[in-house]
Amino acid sequence: MKIIVTGSLGNIGKPLTQELVQKEHQVTVISSNAEKTKSIKDLGTVAAIGSLNDLDFLVNTFKDADIVYSMVPPANYFDHSLDLLGYYQKLGNNYAKAIKQNAIKKVINLSTIGGNLNNGNGILLGAHHVENILNNLSADVAITHIRPTEFYYNLLPQIHSAKNNGFIGSNIGKDVVNSWVSPIDIAAAIVDEIENGISGRNVRYVASEELTYTELARILGAAIGKEDLKWVQFTDEEMQNGLIEMGIQPKIAAGLTEMYSAIHTGFLYEDYKANKPKEIGKIQLKDFAKDFANAYNSL
Repeated sequence: MKIIVTGSLGNIGKPLTQELVQKEHQVTVISSNAEKTKSIKDLGTVAAIGSLNDLDFLVNTFKDADIVYSMVPPANYFDHSLDLLGYYQKLGNNYAKAIKQNAIKKVINLSTIGGNLNNGNGILLGAHHVENILNNLSADVAITHIRPTEFYYNLLPQIHSAKNNGFIGSNIGKDVVNSWVSPIDIAAAIVDEIENGISGRNVRYVASEELTYTELARILGAAIGKEDLKWVQFTDEEMQNGLIEMGIQPKIAAGLTEMYSAIHTGFLYEDYKANKPKEIGKIQLKDFAKDFANAYNSL
């Protein structure tokens, strides 16, 4: 099958592309960076260099595709002019228009935990809008929304606090259980969806491991040689002000704080708990802890 992969050779895109090529699919990888062309081609795929903001580019790239894997690339939260919700809506609409104009019948969309919520999910509201935009396509377009839980690599900014303060934390309590996921396990789930056939409208949650934040701090602390590393809970106000002091756009800082608060209360995970994946992924926090330690030691 001819499959379009968005997201370049990112954390999900690269392992996804490698698996699809191994299964002898014809893959086109979209990237905005021309310097990625050789790396993309070296994987045995076609490189399509252009912007997701360019509807004509998407329409031409999606031509004759059997399946489109859509995702919204991470935005720059330090850009104070960024309209984050508008960014998601723009790309979601471009995807929908390009899918419709090419009469594509199978779509896998990378959404997120909390993608089902129209409020209370902070910065994840954009993903909810993208789901709705795609769901408004005609009923003969089969769509699977992949909803991963929190990415392990979201913990990397914590290395600064671990090194400078001797603790890590957020406005989430230490005894709260969160579900974490590796991009490798997400890529495997997407391939599984493709191989088993996409039909109807579906949601698939993807997770790798569930841990309390106390357990998380213990595992990461052991990896960096700080056995006494603790998880500290901040107030919402402290969390939001800390993010703003880091230079994050105030509106986005408020959205991040709301998202973490929804993890603390369990609100963000209500639908996940009702629709847990039958199997979880293979990559555990102890595996990611090696990357955390490498980043910590290079700081």
